[in-house]
Amino acid sequence: MSKPRIGLTTYRQRGQTGVWDTEMAMIPAFYIEGVTRAGGLAILIPPQQLDAEGARTIVSSLDGLVICGGRDVESARYGQTPHENAEEPDRLRDALENEILDAAIEAELPFLGICRGAQMLNIHRGGSLIQHLPEVVGDNRYQKGGGVFSDMDIEVFEGSLLGSVVGSKVPGAALYHHQAIDAVGEGLKVSAVSPDGIVEAIELEDYPFGLAVQWHPEQTLENLDLFKSLVSAATSYRGAK
Repeated sequence: MSKPRIGLTTYRQRGQTGVWDTEMAMIPAFYIEGVTRAGGLAILIPPQQLDAEGARTIVSSLDGLVICGGRDVESARYGQTPHENAEEPDRLRDALENEILDAAIEAELPFLGICRGAQMLNIHRGGSLIQHLPEVVGDNRYQKGGGVFSDMDIEVFEGSLLGSVVGSKVPGAALYHHQAIDAVGEGLKVSAVSPDGIVEAIELEDYPFGLAVQWHPEQTLENLDLFKSLVSAATSYRGAK
């Protein structure tokens, strides 16, 4: 059997390459490496105008999905005004990922959310976010800035899908988020927390493989457990199709 096809959502923002300084669709190669090293075939999904039918067409071509990290989701999506420290949202990406999640869940497609991906899943299910964590924990320990990741041990709950993949703890998880899950969305359960009790993973209940983590496993590719578990679920999904 050929490698399972794993879709990865991407940024759409200004970037530079060669003579070009313009809006681009892109993603850090770490995500692609995580998928390919785990045995999957990475397929990029660029932000674009997309309706429900288009999302179903994309999802029908995939065996698995990664909702990747990125900028803050627009706060209006969970009924709040933006915090003064909120990033300018990528509304096109927000809309695409919302449609893709609709179609993916409808099709029971295996998926993994990473950082923003966890937040997007929670918002998609009607949950909300803490817009600026330093106001809650007192400092910037979850996002130091300048692309410097924090290392933190994450407690994983017994009996969770995540626990079956990584065990009871994720030592030295790479964190880079100034927002976090607040009210948990419908049909989701918390499966991991930080030492401060901040939600660091959620999963979709009564679903074959629907998992999202707030940390960045693509930054610690010496451990491919999360990517391998997604690829394994995608392989089974492809076989069932």
